[in-house]
Amino acid sequence: MIRASLAALALSCSITAVATAAPQDANEEGDPYLWLEDIEGAKALDWVKKENAATDKLITARPGFEADRKRARAILDDERQIAEPGEVMGETITNFWRDATNPRGIWRQSPLDAYLAGKPVWTTLIDVDALGKAEKQSWVWHGADCLAPDYLRCLVSLSPGGTDADIVREWDRTTKRFVEGGFTLPQAKSSVTWEDADTLLVATDYGEGSMTASGYPRIVKRWKRGTPLSAAETLAEGEHEDVGMNVFALVDGDKRWPMISRGKTFYTADIKLPNIVASRYISTIIPDTASIRDVVDGQLVIFLNQDWANIPAGSLVSLSIEDMSADRKVPIVTAMTPTKAQAIEDVAATDNILWVKALDDVEGKLFALRRDPATGAWNQKAVPLADNATVTIAGTIGKRDTILATAETMLTPPTLFAVTEDAAPKAVQSLPATFDAKDMTVEKRFATSKDGTKIPYFLVRKTGAIGPVPALIHAYGGFRAAQTPGYLTGQPYRAGPLGLFWVEDGNGYVLANIRGGGEYGPAWHQAALREKRQNSFDDLHAVAEDLVKAGVSAKGKIAISGRSNGGVLVGAAMTQRPDLYGAVISGSPIKDMWRYDKMLAGASWVAEYGDPDVPEDWAFLSKYSPYHNIRKGVTYPPIFLYLSTKDDRVHPGHARKFAARLMENGNRVYYHEYIEGGHSVGADHAEDAVRAAMLHGFLLRELVEKK
Repeated sequence: MIRASLAALALSCSITAVATAAPQDANEEGDPYLWLEDIEGAKALDWVKKENAATDKLITARPGFEADRKRARAILDDERQIAEPGEVMGETITNFWRDATNPRGIWRQSPLDAYLAGKPVWTTLIDVDALGKAEKQSWVWHGADCLAPDYLRCLVSLSPGGTDADIVREWDRTTKRFVEGGFTLPQAKSSVTWEDADTLLVATDYGEGSMTASGYPRIVKRWKRGTPLSAAETLAEGEHEDVGMNVFALVDGDKRWPMISRGKTFYTADIKLPNIVASRYISTIIPDTASIRDVVDGQLVIFLNQDWANIPAGSLVSLSIEDMSADRKVPIVTAMTPTKAQAIEDVAATDNILWVKALDDVEGKLFALRRDPATGAWNQKAVPLADNATVTIAGTIGKRDTILATAETMLTPPTLFAVTEDAAPKAVQSLPATFDAKDMTVEKRFATSKDGTKIPYFLVRKTGAIGPVPALIHAYGGFRAAQTPGYLTGQPYRAGPLGLFWVEDGNGYVLANIRGGGEYGPAWHQAALREKRQNSFDDLHAVAEDLVKAGVSAKGKIAISGRSNGGVLVGAAMTQRPDLYGAVISGSPIKDMWRYDKMLAGASWVAEYGDPDVPEDWAFLSKYSPYHNIRKGVTYPPIFLYLSTKDDRVHPGHARKFAARLMENGNRVYYHEYIEGGHSVGADHAEDAVRAAMLHGFLLRELVEKK
């Protein structure tokens, strides 16, 4: 929202600055806005309602807002959207679908062959809207885990309002009902998987002392059907300072491999496998820095985030899962090592093929890997799908050695393909164009960061555009998460067609591939880790300055957008270079680097950011902590903060306190806190559409109409 006198509102919405500066002390006693961390507190919620109302008054009554909202909703609810594949269960495939009639969605199934022919025959399994109405709960779908090979019993996860914490209930696919007396877990941040038809592995909240400092389960138990959860057998325990325990299962043909992961930090985990001769789980030789990817042909495939056994980081390695399970010596075999320009982003296995989606200068490439049964070596084959496109592995059809993959660009809508190793990809479904792109172009460009590193970014604008024009840069820069360009109706993330609206206005939209993500493998992430975080901020500044140098945009006419970890990014960027940016969008943001590890799931991110309680770490954290670097007398670019009260991952207090401190120092702040939606903010398309329209109005108001 914008706080201002009525007179100032009528003129320019400038703020009357208070006489004293906001305290910069990095402690609770020096934080005047600590009360805003009381998530459901009456005083805090009154503040939220007031700021929401002020922003609504400024934005929702604007000419064009309602047209934007309706168009965004129509795009999001378009029944021509691709029915993304869920799980392939024998000769059946599932899909989760949301549209105008089903805002919370329906989980449904179709015969596989009908789906592949582009003529699915859908049968509803669970109608989330109807279920919520019947049970008087605001359910948000969190998925289903059905037990192979018959897939008759499923563990269905539902969240009240979109929180990460959900309830888990056993459901029968034949009766389409929840199983009376079946497995049920109360609301918690649980991790659960089938060990067999009558046994679950469960990590959940077992009461006092059972959760980590990060708020995730610390204990894994084996729960037998027909017994109370309190009688479950303890299989593994972590430490209080761990991130948490996780359980999952991989399937190799007809063999199911349940596993236990002890997350010691966000980036290190110890993996346990079931021992083939005893009813227990044993440790493995898998390095704690590696990531489990899949299992195929008896080989567990892992991704190396650090060098191991003379194999470089960024490679895929295979290990005999039977040998590890029997505690025997295990051969270590390299499956794939990418080039310097490449990064392995996704891996999925069918019965005989390991499918790899890689990035090559941030463009998607697909590979099929087969293991030679005689030598154990892996053979690699490139599988053409689409040039200069973003490729996504959407699903697998194991026994047919087929994957379902999408290809799209910023101007080309996604097409879902059925892909085999040797035949030409077969289009299953294409999203019809939802806008006219004939007068738009996309360029991949490179900016030079402060230390000389070349930073790729994608720029879309109208063909022949003559600058400078306002520009919007979206970036993330953390947690190994690569930012790949997608169709403009979905860019930037969680803001629906905002990118499309902006380009249609004649402006520039940019997706920046700054360091901290995974665009070029582990080294790209590690280059912005902990004390190196400034590199990601410098990269963003470099992209913005490159736009200015090229005449695409101008100082003060560039908006930056970031969500979650991207909230740290744009918060640091606006406080470091208020001269460069003209507007800021910040969703579900992290802002207070002094208290982030003490708020909700924040303790789990210490490996990414550092520990503020360690003086050496606070020395570098304090230099960029957005909340602590707001200075009296400095005019910062106006910011739009959006978030959810129900976010139980990133604490709402970050955005609330950042807004309050900016306003205290006389800066323009737009604020909108949705009640539901969790960390993803949007519980349904209605909220997503409102957000797209609000953010478009904000950008127009601050970068186009403002003189």
